[in-house]
Amino acid sequence: MSALTIVRLYHDLLGTYGDQGNAEVLMHRARGRGIEVELLEVTPGDAVPTQGDIYLLGGGEDGPQTVALEMLAKDGGLNRAVDSGATVFAVCAGFQLIGATLPNSQGLAIDGLGLVDVETIYRDVPRSVGELVITFNGDMQEPILTGFENHQGHTRLGFGVQPLGSVISGVGNGVPGRDAECVRPEGVLQGKVIGTYLHGPACARNPQLADLILESAYGELSQYSDEFAEAFAAERRTTLLR
Repeated sequence: MSALTIVRLYHDLLGTYGDQGNAEVLMHRARGRGIEVELLEVTPGDAVPTQGDIYLLGGGEDGPQTVALEMLAKDGGLNRAVDSGATVFAVCAGFQLIGATLPNSQGLAIDGLGLVDVETIYRDVPRSVGELVITFNGDMQEPILTGFENHQGHTRLGFGVQPLGSVISGVGNGVPGRDAECVRPEGVLQGKVIGTYLHGPACARNPQLADLILESAYGELSQYSDEFAEAFAAERRTTLLR
């Protein structure tokens, strides 16, 4: 593959917490390696292209999340892209809507896009707000990921579904998976689909996560160093692990 196409979906609806910045970080790190990259913006009402390599979904409030879900379900382009091997990085509201079910504004379960075997449920507990630190569930040179979370729904993984990581501090998914292999799971990592509650934007706070997303879509990456990004990520890890 000589080029990458990144598709940013509905950031007017799903950009409440700055998650649209993940696209800029991914493009920066791709171009730093000499990879040609194109960003496609999909606004509400536009057809979702199916030829993208990486699809990005961010966080949003209940109303915009429901509107985004309805449009994506009706369009079907994101599901077809995933069936063709595309990578998805979905944050917070985006994470919830790619699952099998999620609560509507009344707390009642509605169908999600079904890209991953997870279900988000409403729990009458305080909202999960604050810094979130996790250990990545896989092979990564720097396994500690940080971000901030702000969500009411809690997400349960299906049988055998792997979380993105395990919570060190914060709430994360809020409930164990069906098989409870990870007592404090965060996010989901199922094939080339990644979901998480990490805001920040997550790729800015965790350059190693940005590279994981790029590698999922592009293949093996050459070495690349961004001293500012590495220093920022290290400061967050050091401060939050104190």
